[in-house]
Order: sequence, then structure tokens, then C-alpha cells
Amino acid sequence: MSDNFDDNDQKTPSSPQWLKRLAPHQLITHIPALRQCTLTQLEDRFADCVSEPSLQHPAPGVRRERPYSLRRTFWCFIWQMLNFNTSCREVVRQLQAMLSLHNIFNLDEGNSAYIQARQRIPAAMMRKALQDSARAVGLLVAPTTFLQGRALKAIDGSTLTMPDTPENQAQYPQPTTQKPGCGFPIMRLSVLFCLRSGAVLQSVEGNYCQNEMRLFRSFQAHIATNDIVVYDRAAGNYVVAATVKEWSADLISRSARKIDFRKGKPLGKDDRLVTWGKTKKKPAYLSQEEWDQFPEEIVVRVIRITVSQKGFRTRKLMLVTTLLDPKLYPAQEIAQTYLRRWRLEMCLDDLKTTLGMESLKCQSPQMVEKELLAFLIAHNLTRCIMAQAAREHGQQLDRISFKGALDAFRHFGAAISSARGAKARARIWQELLRTLADDLVPERPNRYEPRAVKKRPKPYPLLNQPRRKYRDFRHKNS
Repeated sequence: MSDNFDDNDQKTPSSPQWLKRLAPHQLITHIPALRQCTLTQLEDRFADCVSEPSLQHPAPGVRRERPYSLRRTFWCFIWQMLNFNTSCREVVRQLQAMLSLHNIFNLDEGNSAYIQARQRIPAAMMRKALQDSARAVGLLVAPTTFLQGRALKAIDGSTLTMPDTPENQAQYPQPTTQKPGCGFPIMRLSVLFCLRSGAVLQSVEGNYCQNEMRLFRSFQAHIATNDIVVYDRAAGNYVVAATVKEWSADLISRSARKIDFRKGKPLGKDDRLVTWGKTKKKPAYLSQEEWDQFPEEIVVRVIRITVSQKGFRTRKLMLVTTLLDPKLYPAQEIAQTYLRRWRLEMCLDDLKTTLGMESLKCQSPQMVEKELLAFLIAHNLTRCIMAQAAREHGQQLDRISFKGALDAFRHFGAAISSARGAKARARIWQELLRTLADDLVPERPNRYEPRAVKKRPKPYPLLNQPRRKYRDFRHKNS
């Protein structure tokens, strides 16, 4: 989609309103200023992170651009996610405020033009932007030196809720244990991370009834030859180990099977090779044709590690891997890789808690997918800032705060947008990076994070009937 006006552009819902309210000479005069103040310099700072030509600045000779062009709508969408998935109205108000600085007071105050412009963004383009942003983060992070320098990719899963609309319920139905009208559609999400940079490489979505391992098999196109996949205990079984070997990659996971250390070939203390045979029962998420292609047995390596934590009982973890050579892949490096995966789980917390991805807001499955991708892109762009601060000031990436980077970018971005001159903007950006490098997260390697809440919720009863049928009971204080 081009950013220039053409015959097709005149048919879009947003263009006629703008052409009536904004004179052509005003549009040509103020578009450079509009581009400069587009939501606190977001597109200027991250335009290099995406390769899609339609998301770049227009060519120097092209001066006329639709107000809600594909490029500007995309960056408004990302800005919306960076601001805790704020309302569409706030995006429009932000644009109105910026335009008022240049004495343009004619912007339509309604949300319809922006909402329709979001719907026109192709989902495939956002998938490509997600891959580009992950690649941009990877270029800022030093390569790994352990496990022969091979690429490390981690997979983690979660669930998200969305508005209770018929379209969302049809594709992402709520659990069958809940009464109709009393629950929310639930998405089962599986995310592929780069273990080195923490960036999201790809995501796979399914409904709550789909098996997590079925979603895992959808990552085949994104697992390259010689990659090392790090997964939790859900993948520590024969099927996943054989699947990853079939993809010409390797697996590190916690074992889901009991291991008898009296059997197998010893490789060292708490380290040995064992043989896993093909089970008699086919998993429900595999077809018979897929099941028949698996070998009768595979050889895996099991490593027993000890995790000591002050104030708690010592834990024994049983890891399973297809990295069989103890000289090329020492047990200590494998254990450190898996323990790093625990730290990477906080990336999902950054997405769901800090950015607000836990509850999506869009009303249709098509827009839910785009909203999810916008969150993931916003996460990667924030990690770009963190990676740049860590590299330029010689700090560990894990010590840079995600929430701190997000807050600093919001406030420093406003200062950059009002600064005059390239040197002033560059100086403010360097101050932002220095601030992030000085405000490090304390090193707490053995910190315990229980999954519990301290604040009590209000003692309201559960909504066990559809809202239109529910009748509130009489409180004893009434």
C-alpha cells in the first residue's frame, strides 16, 4: 500500500474527512512537522528495525501522505502498546495535541478513521516486522561463547483472555466448565525467544483446547539446522526429543520421565546416556502417519544437577538433552543454559504485566492477532533500547530493567521530539542510554518469586450467570 494519494485512497473512509477538513496546501506544508512529532519520535528511532518499504519514511520527492497512512498507523499501533495498550481515543488525542502545536485544529476527534486504518494493516506485514525487530536486537548483542556458539532458542507458553464476542468465542472458546456468558475466550499462546537477546522470534496461537505440543510442532519452519531448543518439562519426553532430532536440531529440557541412573552408559558423575523407546500409545495430538515416522528408539543424555538456594531445601533437577558429546557440550554449560531459560521466563511477565498483554481488547480474531503481534514488536523494540544501553556502557543485558527502559523512553522521547537540531536529539538519546546503564537491576541470583498475591481482592461473588440474567444479592450492610 502506497503512502501517496491515488484513486484508491479516495475511497478509504478516513481520506474524505481529512480532505474536507484540511486544505491541500496545509497538508503539504505541515506534513514534515507531522512526521517529526509522530508520537514522540517512535518511527524515527526504530525505522531501521523494519525492512518493509511501506513502513519507511516517504521518499524526499513525495510530500503528500495520508494522515492515517499504513506507515503512520503501524507506528501509532506500536505506540499504543508501549503505553499499556491505551485506548484508541488517546492515540487520536495525542495526534490532535501534536497537530495543535502547528495551528492545525481540524483533526476529526472520532476514533473510526484510526480503527479502520488498523484493520487495513496486513497481518503478514506485522509478522515480518516482528522478525525484523528480533534481528535488530540480535545485532546489538554479543554472540554466545558456550555450547560451541550455536544458536539458542527457548520456547514458553501462556494463556491470554479477550473480549467476550461471538467471533472470539467461535475461534477461542472458553473452557467448557464455565457457563455461557460467564467466562471469556482464552487463547493458548506459544512464543519462540532468542535465548541470547531475549527477543521474540515468532509466536503460534491456538485455542485453550489445543495441546501445547501441537503448537510446538508449528515452530518447525522457524527452527534452523543446528539450533538448540530449550524447553520446560512439557518437552522432556520421547516424542519431542525425536521431533527435534528430525529437524536437525538439538533439545535441552527437564525430563518428564523417571530416570534410573543404574542403567545406561556413564559419562561422568550425574551424567549418562540412556535409550528411550517408542511408547505403545500414540499421543492424541499426532496423526497415525506422523506417529509411524518416528524411530523405535533414540539415545538421549540425562544430567542430574543440584540447585541450592539459601533458606530452602536443595533441589535436584533432571535434565535431558540430545547433545551427546560430553567434551563438546560439558554438563555445566548445559545446566547453565537451562537455568538461563528460567530468567527468560520473565520476558512473558514483561509482556503480560508491564505492557498489559494479559487481556487483549480487540473484538475479532483477525484484530486480536494483530494486537498480539503489536505487543510482541513493542517488546522487541524496547529490548533494542536495552541492548544498545548495555553494549555502549559495558553492562550485562540482564541487569537492564525492562520497565525502566519503557518509562525512560516515554519521557525522554517527549524531550527528543521538542529538541531542535540533530545534535541536541543525539545528546538526549545518549543521556537516555546512560541513565538505563546506571539504573541497574540488583543482582539477585537466588531470589524466590512465589506465585501468590498479597493484596486481597474485593469480596464480590462470582458472576455465575449471564450478566443480563444476574440479580445482585442483598448485602448484610444494606
